[in-house]
Amino acid sequence: MLVLSRKKGQAIIIDGRIEVTVLEVEGDTVKIGIAAPREVQITRKELLQSVKETNEEAASAVIDVGQLRQSLQKMKKNLPKL
Repeated sequence: MLVLSRKKGQAIIIDGRIEVTVLEVEGDTVKIGIAAPREVQITRKELLQSVKETNEEAASAVIDVGQLRQSLQKMKKNLPKL
């Protein structure tokens, strides 16, 4: 990991095409701006972690097929007839 110190208004360039600029520093919060080509996906790490955990929970869930069948039958019964 590369560790850099930057002040408000200073920036770094990544791969010659992504610019990360320090916009504001307030206490322990740093506001940054990222300028990158549209094809570069930028996602907050905590969001990716949350999605990963949710997917792992869903993949490990045990499904009661009998209960699922009953629920689907109830839903079908309540659908309006066309």
